[in-house]
Amino acid sequence: MSLTDAVTTKKQRKKQRGWFHEIISTFVYPLLLVVGVYSLLFQPFRIPSASMVDTLLVGDFVWVTKFSYGYSKHSIPFSPNIMDGRIWGAEPVRGDVIVFKLPRDNSTDYIKRLVGLPGDRIQVKEGILYINDVAAKTELVGEVDVPTESGRSSRTVLKYRETLPNGVSHYILQEPGGRPSAGIDPDNTDEYLVPPGHYFMMGDNRDNSIDSRWPISAGVGYVPYENLVGRADRIFPSWDASQAEWYEIWKWPMAIRWDRLFQTIE
Repeated sequence: MSLTDAVTTKKQRKKQRGWFHEIISTFVYPLLLVVGVYSLLFQPFRIPSASMVDTLLVGDFVWVTKFSYGYSKHSIPFSPNIMDGRIWGAEPVRGDVIVFKLPRDNSTDYIKRLVGLPGDRIQVKEGILYINDVAAKTELVGEVDVPTESGRSSRTVLKYRETLPNGVSHYILQEPGGRPSAGIDPDNTDEYLVPPGHYFMMGDNRDNSIDSRWPISAGVGYVPYENLVGRADRIFPSWDASQAEWYEIWKWPMAIRWDRLFQTIE
């Protein structure tokens, strides 16, 4: 091979490597960055149901901080079975609003409020939450109209401010005479003993939430520490589907709940 041929071949290889590197830079690096952010820092989560109304509305998009409780396999998209337990773990705080993987299938995302820590005894009596035989302070705020799941109609419920033993205060909703479901009366339950390494979750919309009051076969059951994905910290953005369909671009400004942008979740 002549010197000229060798130089030409070297240039061709360099050109091929340059083309390949451009493909990597354009597609692979951004994808790895997105996966890294989703896995280690933040993840957006859309609220699909009314179980957390009126703290969270259907159509809210919340930012979940993945680093709040450390990392498990559920911190990574699709929950690959590459590790057990958590690394850099931190304990959640009673009252946190948490996204977690449903223990029944370890894949479905749920969002609820943490009310019971390991070793706690939890019970609901006449709609009042009891933690270790002490009733959570509950103050009636008044009657409010809340949207149904579809968002196209509303119903009247009672709104209370509930204060947990550590001082975390938030609003809950109650329907007078809650309806039993799957053998559980949500306003009058048995006593639950939260096992080690697990947590007890409840929705703020107390009579419209399937949560840890129901056993794992019919609801959430006790949530293992490993299943925690992260803490829901802030709303951005919020979309009212009753105001516009996704294709009605001209209605989009009316469908955004501007007053909820950047709200801190309490």
